[in-house]
Amino acid sequence: MVVGTLVADVLLGDVHSLKEKRAVVRPLVAELRRRFEVSVAETGDHELYRRAEVAVAVVSSDHAHAAQVLQSCERLIAGRPEVELLATRTRVLDDDDLL
Repeated sequence: MVVGTLVADVLLGDVHSLKEKRAVVRPLVAELRRRFEVSVAETGDHELYRRAEVAVAVVSSDHAHAAQVLQSCERLIAGRPEVELLATRTRVLDDDDLL
């Protein structure tokens, strides 16, 4: 079993309220879930309306597959015109790392 995580720190574009932030973050989270069948959540910067932290998790039987899915998720986030990807942290753990 392989577990992979991606944490993306994003800056939101023309957003002036938490309501507008939700209108940008929710579709992003939904698209990641739908396209890649991963677990996704907004995990940080809840009180800041121009910043968001989005975490993605994937479980796979293959290290390369988990890494590829996370790279695809990162590319999707980076390609969204309404967000600017500031930083990402990716981690892929194999069975030996999980004990």
